[in-house]
Amino acid sequence: MTSQEQRTTKRRVILRVIISLSIIAIGIVGMRLIASMKTPPAEVTVQESTHKVEIVTVNPEAVDVLIQGFGEVIALNTVNVASEVTGKIAEIHPRLEDGQIIQKDEVLFRIDPKDYKAAYDEAFAAVKQSENTIARLKTDFKSSQKRLKTLIRNRELVKAEFERVKRLFKVNKIGTKSDVDTAERSYNSTVDQVDQMNQSLETYPLQIKETEYALISANARLARAKANLDRCAVRAPFSGRLKSVALETGQYVAPGQSLLTLVDDSKLEIHIPLDSVDARKWLQFDKSKPSQQRAWFSALKSLPVEIKWTEDINGHAWEGYMDRVVRYDKQTRTLTIAIRVEKTLSITNGTLPLVEGMFCTVTLPGKKMKQVFRLPRWAVSFNNTVFVAKEKRLRTIPVEVVRIQDDEVFVGKGLSTGDNVIITRMADPLENSLLEFVFEEEK
Repeated sequence: MTSQEQRTTKRRVILRVIISLSIIAIGIVGMRLIASMKTPPAEVTVQESTHKVEIVTVNPEAVDVLIQGFGEVIALNTVNVASEVTGKIAEIHPRLEDGQIIQKDEVLFRIDPKDYKAAYDEAFAAVKQSENTIARLKTDFKSSQKRLKTLIRNRELVKAEFERVKRLFKVNKIGTKSDVDTAERSYNSTVDQVDQMNQSLETYPLQIKETEYALISANARLARAKANLDRCAVRAPFSGRLKSVALETGQYVAPGQSLLTLVDDSKLEIHIPLDSVDARKWLQFDKSKPSQQRAWFSALKSLPVEIKWTEDINGHAWEGYMDRVVRYDKQTRTLTIAIRVEKTLSITNGTLPLVEGMFCTVTLPGKKMKQVFRLPRWAVSFNNTVFVAKEKRLRTIPVEVVRIQDDEVFVGKGLSTGDNVIITRMADPLENSLLEFVFEEEK
C-alpha cells in the first residue's frame, strides 16, 4: 500500500470515531434534557406494620384436676342359672323371656319332682324307723335293768337256800346228796341268768349308739332328698333382668347345664383405664387406709364422679364413685380403676337409664394444681412456647406445661403475674413485631 492510500485510510478512521462520539454526546444531552423536563415523585414515609391481637392478663390460681376416661358399663352381678338336679322341665315362668324383670325368689322353672318325692318319702320312713328303734331299745334297756334287780334278788335267795341245804346235809346229816345237788343247780341257773342279763345290758348302749348313727345317716339322706326335692323348683337368686333364656317345657336337663342368665342392674361398674402418669400425679389415694397387701395400691378415696353416655353427651348424666384399683397393665402402662354405680346414687337428666353395655365417658376429680396460669389450648405452641406482649412488642417465651385439660392449658413456669399473653392464633410472627390490642367489645 502506498503512502497516499495509508493517509486516506487514517482520515476515514478518525472521521468515524468523531461521528460516533458526536452521536453519543447528542444522546447524553437529549437524555438530560428529557430528564430535566420530568417532575420528581413525592417522597413516601415508610411506616412499621402492626399485628392486631387479643391478649389476656394471667394470674396464678389453684385449679382442681379433672381426669377423663372411657369405659363400658358392666353389671356387677351376672349369674348363669343352671339346674342342680336331673330331669324334665315340667313348668316354666310365664314371663321367662329376654329383657323381662324377675323378682327375687320367683320360680323360674320346675323339674318333674316325682322321683325326688319318692326318694324323700323313703328317706323320711328310714328316719322314723331309726327313731322308733332307738325308742324301743331304750325302753327295753330300762325293763332289763328292772329285771336284773329281780334276778339278783332271786340269786341271793337261791344261794341262801343252797347253803342251808348243804349245811344241813354236811353238819346235821339231814337230807340227801340229791337235795344238795338240786339246790346247787338252781343256784347256778340263777347266776347264769344274772350274767346273761348283765351281758345284755352291756350291749344295749352299743345297740342304741349304732342305731343313733344309723339315724344320723338316715337324716343325712333325708336332708339330701329334701334338698333335691327343693331344687326341682329353681328360683331367682336376686331381683334382676333376664339376659338370655335357653329352655322349654319338656326339655331334659342335667346338673350344671346353663339354662338362662340373670343380671342385677342395680349395681353397675365401669372399668376405666388411665395413663399411669396421670394416675401417679393426680389420683387421690386414702393414705389413712393402706392396702392389706403391701404390694398393691392404697385404697382410692371414694369421691363422686360424673358419667355421661358418649351417644348423648349432653342429654344424660349419672353419678358414681371411685371404688378400687382393678389392675395395672404393663403392656399399655395403664392403671384400671373401677367406678361403682348404684341406683341410689344415680341421677338422670333424661328418659334413658344407665344400663349394661353403654360406652361412657367418666370425669374423675383429681388433686389440686397450685400456682398455675390458665390459657386457651391454642395459645401454647407444640414446642411449649407462648407469645406475650411487652411494651406492645411481641416476645416468645418458653413455658412449662403442667397439664392439658379439655381446651385449656395450665402453665406452671415461664410466666409471671400480670403477663399479657397473646391468645390470637398467629403463624410464625416476627419477633419484636409491633402489636395493636383488640378487646372483646371491639371485635
